[in-house]
Amino acid sequence: MLEKKSMEALGRLTVEEARLVGRIPIRVVLDNVRSMHNVGSVFRTADAFLLEGIDLCGYTPRPPHRDIQKTALGATETVPWRGWDHAEDAVRQLTTEGYRVLAVEQTTGSIFLNHLVLRENERLAVVFGNEVEGVNSEVIAQCSGCIEIPQQGMKHSLNVSVAAGMVLWEICRGRF
Repeated sequence: MLEKKSMEALGRLTVEEARLVGRIPIRVVLDNVRSMHNVGSVFRTADAFLLEGIDLCGYTPRPPHRDIQKTALGATETVPWRGWDHAEDAVRQLTTEGYRVLAVEQTTGSIFLNHLVLRENERLAVVFGNEVEGVNSEVIAQCSGCIEIPQQGMKHSLNVSVAAGMVLWEICRGRF
């Protein structure tokens, strides 16, 4: 019979351990994401995959805030983050730091997520956009390319935190 693992068996890190542990060289850029719940959810996902950090851009809400904490469940204490007035500045800095920056957006020439080829040990930053407008065109122009999540339904859109979970799992799974 299957049994749920205990908290002890899960081997969870303490906040102090999480701050010191080696991280996967992947950053998330949130470009004008309005919902604090979405921001908190992305923090929680970034913590789950031990990502290097998050760049919060434009009017994306920033910790500390109880509505972010509601979904982050403490991940804002373990995932490093930076704030930027403009996502273009974050993308420029990440490029200077040696990251390949990809936007998650439906564009001509985008690469389906399941066809994305990752280089071994590459530093990668992934830009997620506003819940309605997506990633700003000026930001897309500064990226190395775009990733698209293949979809077949009527809407052809996903909640930004759901999209982040899917993309981050796909790009991290070979690193576990």
